[in-house]
Amino acid sequence: MKIVLKAENPLEWIALKFNLAPRPMIETQISFTAARAVMAAAELGIFEVIGKGEKSAAEIARECHTHPHSTTQLLDCLVGIGYLRWNGSTYSLKPALRKWLLKESESNLIGKLRFQLLEWNWVAGLENYLRTGKPLDVHDSTSAADWQLYQEAMRDLSCNAAKELAGKVPLPANATRMLDIGGSHGLYSIALCERHPALRSTILELPEAIESASAIAKRYDKTGRINHQPGNALADDLGEVQYDLVMINNVVHHFSAEQNTALAAKVACALKPGGLYAIGDMIHTETPGEGGVVASVLGLYFSLTSASGNWPTSAMQNWQTAAGLKPHKVVALMSLPGWKMVIARK
Repeated sequence: MKIVLKAENPLEWIALKFNLAPRPMIETQISFTAARAVMAAAELGIFEVIGKGEKSAAEIARECHTHPHSTTQLLDCLVGIGYLRWNGSTYSLKPALRKWLLKESESNLIGKLRFQLLEWNWVAGLENYLRTGKPLDVHDSTSAADWQLYQEAMRDLSCNAAKELAGKVPLPANATRMLDIGGSHGLYSIALCERHPALRSTILELPEAIESASAIAKRYDKTGRINHQPGNALADDLGEVQYDLVMINNVVHHFSAEQNTALAAKVACALKPGGLYAIGDMIHTETPGEGGVVASVLGLYFSLTSASGNWPTSAMQNWQTAAGLKPHKVVALMSLPGWKMVIARK
């Protein structure tokens, strides 16, 4: 998936064709200001106030408790970047974006957009990371309020992905127990338990994240077979021959190669014969640029915000193989570009 510059009139087409337009400026100032506009509208509730109807700038400002003039400037920007329509005196949200920007939609990304205000500040530390080589310690410095934002953001990213993934994990029909390491909001566990009636899931999550994570899970779990357990997979004993599936999503980029290798060995011990170890994460490409814009940008982002950064598929399979597991399947998702699940069997 690639972000491309697109001419909006013949003059711009010529400027792009003959390399006359200042591409670096457009891809920085214009892009980051447009991104901030969308995030600000989500944070201030502007999309929700507009809803499926039409409202004037004055009405939107009044309901959002924002300044009328500056609100008009933001709304005009959102029209220009293709999020809103201007109807002569009122603004409306483009229908295709209602799925992503209205809270009534289960697929909404409002939590993620709000969390990106925090990520914005993280990325502002990029130059210091490049000078020192020291990544940010984002988990140890996360407040209770930030944990809640983080969990809601992860819910947003996982809502559609969990449903798609549940049909692609090759669990046997009689599977009964799974361990979901760092399973947070529980949507992946819930989707699998809905598909497999005998399956129960234990979500192993950091103690400081349990409260906000379990609150989200309760909103979605209709199975009654999801249980949160405080712990740390790197330090805790995972048991022996207990699970049909051990799943870890969006976590291994926080661990070193040595930690991931040791974890795979513990997981192999905890699996029943025929059980699966499934590692899901954004994938680091084997060669620079191979995965396009998404993989390249997220590769840098995770190296900045995590102790290790995201890993290539081959590294994940090496951890699994070293633990005596047999590589089985790699699953890619349409609903989460750049993300894959690497599955091995005991």
